[in-house]
Amino acid sequence: MKTIVITSQKGGSGKTTLAAHLAVQAECDGGGSAWLVDTDKQATLTRWHERREAETPQRMDVPFSRLADGLGKLEKEGAAFCFIDTAPTISEQSETVLHLADLVLIPVRPSPADLWAVSETVELVKKAGRPFLFVITQAKPQANITAQAIAALSQHGRVAQAFIADRVPYAVAMTGGRTAPEVAAHSPAALEIEALWEEVNECFHEKLKSRKKVAHG
Repeated sequence: MKTIVITSQKGGSGKTTLAAHLAVQAECDGGGSAWLVDTDKQATLTRWHERREAETPQRMDVPFSRLADGLGKLEKEGAAFCFIDTAPTISEQSETVLHLADLVLIPVRPSPADLWAVSETVELVKKAGRPFLFVITQAKPQANITAQAIAALSQHGRVAQAFIADRVPYAVAMTGGRTAPEVAAHSPAALEIEALWEEVNECFHEKLKSRKKVAHG
């Protein structure tokens, strides 16, 4: 099982939207069952899931103190992916979650405030020694600030080539317990999510390839 933690110390960066959309896309991709875990006290992801009519992805409710055990149980039961949404605060809890990650996604809006705040998140992730990927969210595709944000973030680590644009369908879908691709298949939002999931999934394949090279080296 691959555990994907979505984290950012900046509120409103789009963590919950990212977790929900990628989990649904993972299921649609046919790579196995996807699960959600909500560790944010605001419980936005939980409310989204409770409104959802579809049976997948499933959500695991577990006390934070037993999160590691819960993930172990999911893996034994054959889960393929687990997406963990986190609170926008620096705490012992956030550090603990990062150590459980196989990959950390850091959503960042292309704004000066978000770029200034990202260094704290990167410091935590690097301290945990986990691979991470920046994801540009709520972007204006043709705006100079988007290109500037990508350039600035690339100084700290890898930036996903696929980004999430500022589109109304994301908010509309989340309100009803759905995702933008489910509301409008083949839409720009659907293509964005599909491309982003392919890129996230490829991170695991690259890691596997590097391990094989080391083993045969």
